[in-house]
Amino acid sequence: MDRRKMLGLAGAGAFGAAAAGVVGTQVFDGVNHSAHAADAGAAIPFYGEHQAGIVTPAQDRLHFVAFDVITDKKEDLVELLQKWTMAAARMTAGKDAGSIGAVNGAPEAAPDDTGEALGLPPSGLTLTIGFGPTLFRDAEGRDRFGIADKRPPALADLPRFAKDALKPEISGGDLCVQACAHDPQVAVHAVRNLARIGFGVVSVRWSQLGFGRTSSTSRSQTTARNLFGFKDGTANLKAEDTKLLQEQLWVQPGDGPDWMTGGSYVVTRKIRMLIETWDRTSLGEQETIIGRDKGEGAPLGKSKEFDEPVFAAVGSDGEPAIAMDSHVRLAHPDFNNGARLLRRGYNFVDGSDGLGRLDAGLFFIAYQRDPRKQFVPMQTQLARQDALNEYIRHVSSGLFACPSGIKAADDYWGRALFG
Repeated sequence: MDRRKMLGLAGAGAFGAAAAGVVGTQVFDGVNHSAHAADAGAAIPFYGEHQAGIVTPAQDRLHFVAFDVITDKKEDLVELLQKWTMAAARMTAGKDAGSIGAVNGAPEAAPDDTGEALGLPPSGLTLTIGFGPTLFRDAEGRDRFGIADKRPPALADLPRFAKDALKPEISGGDLCVQACAHDPQVAVHAVRNLARIGFGVVSVRWSQLGFGRTSSTSRSQTTARNLFGFKDGTANLKAEDTKLLQEQLWVQPGDGPDWMTGGSYVVTRKIRMLIETWDRTSLGEQETIIGRDKGEGAPLGKSKEFDEPVFAAVGSDGEPAIAMDSHVRLAHPDFNNGARLLRRGYNFVDGSDGLGRLDAGLFFIAYQRDPRKQFVPMQTQLARQDALNEYIRHVSSGLFACPSGIKAADDYWGRALFG
């Protein structure tokens, strides 16, 4: 049953105001995204050179899930990846996960779709898969699927960073799936059905819901704000930065095993924000910690959000206009050997912690060509020096290798790795 046929484009108008600034045609990786940005109900193409959900203009909602593989049989895992790919292609096109659907099967049989997305448009759903280090060798060192020699060097375990407070039960995983959409029910439906299809082969290790994107991945989007109230990701890589994406995002021939060429590596970090402490901090101190003004988002000493920061500038007090331990300075490419990330994180609020404090913060997601040269040195510096550390705690971490895109209907997620 095709959800778009049922509803047409009735749900598309809700995004009109946000998309009013989109003009002309934008083609990234051979896909025209202008229509998708202007219509929150539209479908994002599943097939392409790269996986959707990376440079795709960041959607409003997230459901990220990490799975443990609970079988030792390679053929069972490969069969699951084939089934997942078929279901993903259907769901991103606005169809039920299976060909029978939620309501068209025999009454005595379980449906092959759970049904909660019936009547909803595709909502810009993208599904992006990644393979974790433990898929290649598990915690006991076993090569369960005969692929240990195909583990990319760039998929090296992340080091422990200063001030990490990681919870193992919400970190790591053999596989990950990132579901992004403009409707949270569409994203949750997609993850739920992949988990249903995977019963007996995989189990959910952890998952995270997110709302309110904290980064823009296209210049057609305005810069969003995080829960500290500051614009986030102003200097983010954008889909239009073709040359920079080749240098900083996409794995190039010769970087590692061939199966990762055209792919990217994603790092996830769940960052708890100490909201109540931050909210009692003066505006001036907040701006000094971040290195930008809170309203416009301009670097301190400048007037516009996209003005380049001048790190040599000195304020009236004789101190650097942008503090030496400010987040903007420490994360800037000038102080990280030119390294940049493509961020597409989300805000989260997971209720309260039982002590009257919000369990809230940023679910950080960053794609890159090589974490050893990009995220690791950048986070090492931030963990040691960033003044923002007083107000945040890193509580989970993940690293996954995301292969290139699905080229045709007879392809499947992981074919180049397992084939």
